Amino acid sequence: MSARTITFTLNGEPVSTTTEPHRNLVELLQQFGLFGARESCGQGLCGCCTVLVDDVAVSGCLYFAVWADGKTISTVEHLDADGALSKVQQAFIDCGAFQCGFCTPGFVLMAQQLLKAHPDPSDDDIRHYLSGNLCRCAAYPEIIEAVKRAAKAAYVSEKINR
Repeated sequence: MSARTITFTLNGEPVSTTTEPHRNLVELLQQFGLFGARESCGQGLCGCCTVLVDDVAVSGCLYFAVWADGKTISTVEHLDADGALSKVQQAFIDCGAFQCGFCTPGFVLMAQQLLKAHPDPSDDDIRHYLSGNLCRCAAYPEIIEAVKRAAKAAYVSEKINR
């Protein structure tokens, strides 16, 4: 099959590009200089390639790039607002919720989604929601602590802004 032109919103900006039908979303994002989503297992089992498509987390290694046509794609690179880290990003740093960092972008995006849906999750909620993400360095206790810290920071921020 021949290449196809697609148009979509990438991290808030409209873009258009040509891509081959066999190319996955992670490969397409790399074309735009975005390397936060990383292909690791190639089977959608590890979470390293997590990307948000229309605000739903998908495995970028299994999501064909042509499916992005007309969609809104958000990556970990888009989480900061006006140069400031998101509460989840900051909590991951504060808690040392990473070692090598390879899996961190996927965990951060999933934690953002979790807190959007469940602002005050229990430890079991966090474990369940993040169960599709794997950390080969075993930073799980720190990751859970980071999500709890981000939830608390968001709660405090919301109270202050009222």
